[in-house]
Amino acid sequence: MPIVIIQKLTSTDGFIAFDLDDAPAAGVTRSAPKILVDGASLLARSLTYRFATFERQIGGASAGVNAAPDDRPAALAAYCAEIEALVADHRFVTDPGKGVTAADLAPLRSLDTRSDDFWLHEDELTGLGVAVAADAASGGLAGRRIAIEGFDRAGPALVAALVERGAIVVAISTADGTVADSVGFGPDAVAAAWIEHGPGLVAGFGAPAGPSWAVFGADADILVVGSKPGVIDDQVAAGIAATVVVPSAAVPVTAKGLAVLRRAGAVVVPDFVSTAGPLFAGWPAPAAGEPRQAAIDAISGVLAEVADHPDGLLLGACLRAEVFLRSWRDTLPFGRPLA
Repeated sequence: MPIVIIQKLTSTDGFIAFDLDDAPAAGVTRSAPKILVDGASLLARSLTYRFATFERQIGGASAGVNAAPDDRPAALAAYCAEIEALVADHRFVTDPGKGVTAADLAPLRSLDTRSDDFWLHEDELTGLGVAVAADAASGGLAGRRIAIEGFDRAGPALVAALVERGAIVVAISTADGTVADSVGFGPDAVAAAWIEHGPGLVAGFGAPAGPSWAVFGADADILVVGSKPGVIDDQVAAGIAATVVVPSAAVPVTAKGLAVLRRAGAVVVPDFVSTAGPLFAGWPAPAAGEPRQAAIDAISGVLAEVADHPDGLLLGACLRAEVFLRSWRDTLPFGRPLA
């Protein structure tokens, strides 16, 4: 588990995990009855490596507000008031994660220096980045069968970007189950089902849904995975049929899971690269040019650079990020972004 700096909140039950103690930081805010510090630490470390990969002198962070659903509005209001000075001083900027909406963080919006494009296109750029990473890691998506685990709000954009590149989405999984179709799910049908049912969309395609874990054994060339940190451990990895694993969220693969996948000859894409799409419309300044094209060029460029690394894409990308970290840090953070 990475070592990070934990700042406890005083106005409500919660904390912020800062990966670097003396740098501007950015990351998500999540809320649930109990947010685990270990998971937040992993999220913060993944973000540090994302920023380093694309040469931003920013540290990762992750905030957790512990509150039952009925208590959440008041707890998040107190949280926003408490961190207002951090955001105003550009020490920390945040966006909503699980259990938190954009409206919950609205009091901080005027203090946030990120481009409006970030807020308008975050989900689109997330889905695009994952699809670009899958394309680069597999040598092309035409005719490739894709299974998506942990389908979320960026899922419709992801399906659209995958299909646009010739892929066939044959399985989709949420916490409500797994639905499969060898012919493939179309982007319009998926988008409509998400709007109507949210995570319950797996019951909306006219076929019975199987258990959520069934997606790992789907007959697919590529598995997109992102329901939670560490969801692919060594036991789950042993049952994965896909030969390319692409994260759609932070640190879904454990160190032991990575070892099993690599022994099986599977390619594992670094999460801090595949999920980086929103960075190109983000903070501290948007990338030069149009955000979509900037994301495509940067993500595919990094993966091409580490494609032949003897330790694989993930560890090769870690080493690459650490070169930049050493250019402005006296020491590296302890621990790499693996669950």
